[in-house]
Amino acid sequence: MNPTVRCGLIQCSNPINDESVPVKEIQQAMLDKHLPFLKEAGRRGVQILCLQEIFNGPYFCPGQDRRWYAAAEPIPGPTTALMQEYAKSLGMAIVVPLYEEAMRGVYYNTAAVVDADGTYLGKYRKQHIPQTSGFWEKFFFKPGDLGYPVFRTQFATIGVYICYDRHFPEGARALGLNGAEIVFNPSATVAGLSQYLWKLEQPAHAVANGYYVGAINRVGTEAPWNIGKFYGHSYFVDPRGKFLAEASEDQDELVVADLDLAVIDEVRQTWQFYRDRRPETYGDLTKL
Repeated sequence: MNPTVRCGLIQCSNPINDESVPVKEIQQAMLDKHLPFLKEAGRRGVQILCLQEIFNGPYFCPGQDRRWYAAAEPIPGPTTALMQEYAKSLGMAIVVPLYEEAMRGVYYNTAAVVDADGTYLGKYRKQHIPQTSGFWEKFFFKPGDLGYPVFRTQFATIGVYICYDRHFPEGARALGLNGAEIVFNPSATVAGLSQYLWKLEQPAHAVANGYYVGAINRVGTEAPWNIGKFYGHSYFVDPRGKFLAEASEDQDELVVADLDLAVIDEVRQTWQFYRDRRPETYGDLTKL
């Protein structure tokens, strides 16, 4: 593996915010909006690309409208298959966050991972599901049941942690222990209560675990929910907590950064957190 990996993040606003339009048409418009960014990523030599949370549509969880169950699909399924074609043609691994239908009436907030030769590597299901005003996610998603897997792409070993997951350090540590070199966190988060945490928590995960983090947020305001402005600021941060690249607050954008995997060794040989951790003393964490 090349010690330097070029990675990309795409942040996008939803092009159709009209509840009179069928769900599938809204999804198609959002997919179509992403495709030029995928091609740009290929032209710029991106090797691993991550899209935002439930990338092919709006963040519909501020409401509890059953019509959005129609946005769910199997994984692997049609959108995964399309991304496999793009991955193969562009020579680029892609993290594809989607609304998954596991069986009739059973849904997850999921990210599929596709390698650069088009191979489907597997999926991560969001573990921590919020249920509060503006984020009624338990109406739409079951908590994930696949643990904290990592995926060995042609370029690096990666993990995925989705949106609200980022508030929980336990899973971030599990991804590091499982071998993640880069962790992607696709999100949908608006200005307000948690915005000040956006540039604290994920750099902290990177430092505590000695890996890179790619944090993705969408942009714009989505009707009819209008819960606030998705503030973008997608970014890459290195294992020292240094910001390498950052997107704007309000523009559809591809963010690209070169991640030197040798820095992981340098940091972990300085800060021996994995050596010095004491798991035999942490039993109470699973009892409380």
